Amino acid sequence: MTIDVTGESPMNHTKPLAETLRYSAFTHVPAGGNPAGVVLDASGLDDAAMLRIAAEVGYSETAFVTGRDDASRRFRVRYFSPLAEVAFCGHATVALAVALAERLGPGEIFLDTLAGEIPVATTVDDAGTVLATLTSVPTRSRPAVGTELDAALKALGWAPGDLDPALPPHVAFGGNDHLVLAAASRARLADLEYDFDGLAEVMRRHGWTTVHLVWRESPERFHARDPFPVGGVVEDPATGAAAAAFGGYLRTLGLVTGPATIAIRQGEDMGRPSDLLIDVAPQDTRTRVTGQAVPIA
Repeated sequence: MTIDVTGESPMNHTKPLAETLRYSAFTHVPAGGNPAGVVLDASGLDDAAMLRIAAEVGYSETAFVTGRDDASRRFRVRYFSPLAEVAFCGHATVALAVALAERLGPGEIFLDTLAGEIPVATTVDDAGTVLATLTSVPTRSRPAVGTELDAALKALGWAPGDLDPALPPHVAFGGNDHLVLAAASRARLADLEYDFDGLAEVMRRHGWTTVHLVWRESPERFHARDPFPVGGVVEDPATGAAAAAFGGYLRTLGLVTGPATIAIRQGEDMGRPSDLLIDVAPQDTRTRVTGQAVPIA
């Protein structure tokens, strides 16, 4: 897909066109996962043009490469939702890394983002699938205070009794902030009907990118849902940034006593199943998030 960001006739290009690729991340089929836009050459675009393209693409985020050095495999990246710029986006990072690896070959890629440097290791498995493992910025997590929690629960239509007492509410950071709420049952997680405008207002007030709703199936497997009204999206099918923050949450709570790989199943209740793997270690504040991405025709 090619979008003319100049507003001029296609026959009179005084500025470059921005080719927008479309990938679905954290899935092996285009109908699953979380779609992301990828612009590999956004060097000629200003903020307004990138926001316009993100809105036209309509996905929760689009990644824009605004500067690149292919020899050192280092890229400057910005992320836009249809409504605003965000400092970091995990699923768009995976989509971008796969797109770059398909063109440059596998290996380590370094992304300079507003959240900091994000190294991404790309490999190809025996089936020819490109896998991308991003290493987050240092994570942190703190208990949610009463006023934060009460307002969020009201907007979600949840009661305190809907929460799992073993997994307390926290605000976790992995490049941006996410409110983490653990549901007491899978049924509670599946029944998501919330006040879109009300939750967006609460999230803007506290600076949260998503609300990361989880249910613990086992210590090594969680189910997740991520309302994203501040980005103009009801729900994210796969949220790599929230998964990175969730790794920090588990480490802060002492639920990871040694190096661990944890599976997160997301998007199932909205018909776009996604699979994310996070690697967490007690002595490392960073989280490694692994997934694949496939082009969308």
